[in-house]
Amino acid sequence: MYYRKPAEEVIKEFNSSKEGLTLEQVKQNQEAYGSNQLALTKKDGACKIFIKQFQDLLVIILIIAAMISGLSGQWESTVVIVTVIVINAILGTVQTLKAEKSLDSLKKLSIPKAKVVREGTLQEIASSALTVGDIVQIEAGDVVSGDGRIIQCAALQVNESALTGEVESVHKTVDALNKELIVGDQKNMVFSGSLVTNGTGRYVVTAIGMHTEIGKIASMLNQAKERKTPLQKSLDEFSGKLSLVIILISLVVLGLNLFLAKQSLLDALMIAVALAVAAIPEALSSIVTIVLSVSTQKMVKEHAILKNLNAVESLGCVSVICSDKTGTLTQNKMTPQTIYFYDNRMQIEDLDSQNHDHSVLLKCCLLCNNAVVNEEQRIGDPTELALIDLVQTHTEHDFRFQNTAVRRQELPFDSERKLMSVASLHHIYTKGAPDVIVERCDTILVNGKKEALTSKQIETIKQENKRCAENGLRVLGFAYRSFQKETLTFEEEYHLTFVGLVSLMDPPRIESAEAVKQCKSAGIRPIMITGDHVITARAIAKQIGIYEDGDLSVEGRELEAMSEAELADKLPHISVYARVAPEHKIRIVEAWQKRGDIVAMTGDGVNDAPALKQSDIGVAMGITGTEVSKDAASMILTDDNFSTIVKAIITGRNVYRNIKNAINYLLSGNFAGIVCVFVSSLFLLPTPFYPVHLLFMNLITDSLPAIAIGMEKSHRDVLREKPRKTDESLLNRSTLFQIGFEGMIIALCTMGAYLYGLQSDPARASTMAFATICLARLLHGFNCRSESPLYQAGVFSNRFSVAAFLIGAALLHLVLFVPFLQGMFLIKPLSISQLALVDLFALLVVLIVQLRKSIMYKQR
Repeated sequence: MYYRKPAEEVIKEFNSSKEGLTLEQVKQNQEAYGSNQLALTKKDGACKIFIKQFQDLLVIILIIAAMISGLSGQWESTVVIVTVIVINAILGTVQTLKAEKSLDSLKKLSIPKAKVVREGTLQEIASSALTVGDIVQIEAGDVVSGDGRIIQCAALQVNESALTGEVESVHKTVDALNKELIVGDQKNMVFSGSLVTNGTGRYVVTAIGMHTEIGKIASMLNQAKERKTPLQKSLDEFSGKLSLVIILISLVVLGLNLFLAKQSLLDALMIAVALAVAAIPEALSSIVTIVLSVSTQKMVKEHAILKNLNAVESLGCVSVICSDKTGTLTQNKMTPQTIYFYDNRMQIEDLDSQNHDHSVLLKCCLLCNNAVVNEEQRIGDPTELALIDLVQTHTEHDFRFQNTAVRRQELPFDSERKLMSVASLHHIYTKGAPDVIVERCDTILVNGKKEALTSKQIETIKQENKRCAENGLRVLGFAYRSFQKETLTFEEEYHLTFVGLVSLMDPPRIESAEAVKQCKSAGIRPIMITGDHVITARAIAKQIGIYEDGDLSVEGRELEAMSEAELADKLPHISVYARVAPEHKIRIVEAWQKRGDIVAMTGDGVNDAPALKQSDIGVAMGITGTEVSKDAASMILTDDNFSTIVKAIITGRNVYRNIKNAINYLLSGNFAGIVCVFVSSLFLLPTPFYPVHLLFMNLITDSLPAIAIGMEKSHRDVLREKPRKTDESLLNRSTLFQIGFEGMIIALCTMGAYLYGLQSDPARASTMAFATICLARLLHGFNCRSESPLYQAGVFSNRFSVAAFLIGAALLHLVLFVPFLQGMFLIKPLSISQLALVDLFALLVVLIVQLRKSIMYKQR
């Protein structure tokens, strides 16, 4: 609460003085308060992450299966299983080692040097050596190196947008402030990482390192945990259930072979292990990773970089987007909107420096300005930079204007007067709050002449100011008067001539309104969260469609006063949050998450970083965003375009659809294999598949077609769907029925070929069953590409599916016809009639499934 105390009291509290600390005090304080650096958390190393990949239940079952295969002498099975497990672990490790550099970037915000007064001498030190009680000197262009209470300042302005989200620089003061204020309103304090845009000042350091406002954000980043994506949760739930089912079925088959078929324990174990290997879709995690990787590459071309692969799928079920205003929905650049002269409102493009009234206004804008603009740099308050741009645009070739716009003396702006004045050759030019300017004016400039200012004109000016403010515009008033004296004093700021008003704003991005409209049509609720004033925020939100009639807008202090129950009740109706602190943003995100929503948070400032990390998917701006926000986010927009999020959502929804179709494909095929082995064991028939057959199926028919299904093209029709719920299972009732139905069709056709082969001998029957299930599953890849029948989706529209089928079929026929491979895979040569029967049964699967899809498509 140092902002509530007089500067002298704060200096005394830290045993300092205006001459600074003594070297002994510096040493004591550095020992007591530590270094001016941010503490970093220890992260898991690559080895630890790699080991964690083997903690999945399905992986443990496969490891046990590999061990049993090795003990029974089936070393080729062991090698294949271990290879698959290790490849998946490596992919998982690479995926997990993503950019967790949030605190590193926060650390980089501290400049390497700071100017401090110690023992009465101004000296430059490393910012890490700064300590509490130090007296620090700052000027335009400096970055603040620690939080502190201002003890003296002259026209000091500091841009705190990275910390508060406000684009306008804050005019600083020395005076104590007597009420409870948020960081953005503490005008007698400076904060680490802020940029000095104008003036000079000194402050006493009150906090360093983790105790600064940036340090508090660093602590919140540490506490914010990575959240599992809906797909990860579904896959975890699916893996657990599948593991239990596989263990139970394998135990039943083991018992049947031991007690009914009277097989040896080792033979019975091998069949049970083979069944477990056949049932487990061990390629699933690799397929998901590959599909997500391809999708991320596609999104790079659409200006979105995904740091976390799973974030692609998270985007697909986003139901709430909490968006920062400044730099995300707006351009992060103050821009003049309208100009008002006496009773005439006009557009910026109509300004003419040859017009006397216009020329006076432009001189006010240029001279009452401390911004620096040249080819090398742009330093200053965003509003003053906008006024400089306005002048340069309209006076570029007006040499008479440039010769007469000469600045001699200045009375800096202060929060009491709410004015600044500059003496030129023969005039004083004044800029300030419109209501203050009008009170000090006696006359008004009308078509080059000074006329008495009437009460009606004053009322009109005030109404114009009110209209602009209600529309979220910042309004500045301008006045001037003749001046012939040597010294400019505060007394000269009276009896002025009113010149005009200039309204400015940080305008919305052109594409923001359309992006918000698309979000709403997709069932996604956009919310604006900003550190700006509520009137400005609401006006922008209304322009782009976020704020509608009946919605609520809430300030940070109101949010802080709300109980959890009150917030939960009002949450669906609040569209705009203004004057919020970083902790408020986290609370808003968490409140939506408690409702079961998947929340995306967009932002570009340091103040956004904790909420970016807390959200299900954080989206940072690549151009205007700070390194902190980029590192805390899951996705970075390289074009800073809000509409890019909509494209990413389309990709995300299609990714989930494709992965779900791939899982349907894998499980229906695996289910067919389980049914075949289980039925043959139940009826004491010879095993239809040898372990090496099952491994071939897993490697060839599981992988390529499933990956091809994941490559299915994106369709914009997904935006017409509502976001799916977080608790929606991958295996709902309709999906389970589809898997069961299609798996039974494949199993029946396979058993048909198997029973026909048994008329010859068990080995040939096994070969026919193996060939039929492999070919049927390869063809089944076309069935699983889409919910629509093939004549709608197009047989050749997915070239990956065609390639996967051709490669798989070629490898299968090599195994069936090449003598060397026949011996390795325990294959018996088949006659032409037997091969024809295999092809017929495999095609029958496609015909039956396509017939069902056609009927359902017509019903829809």
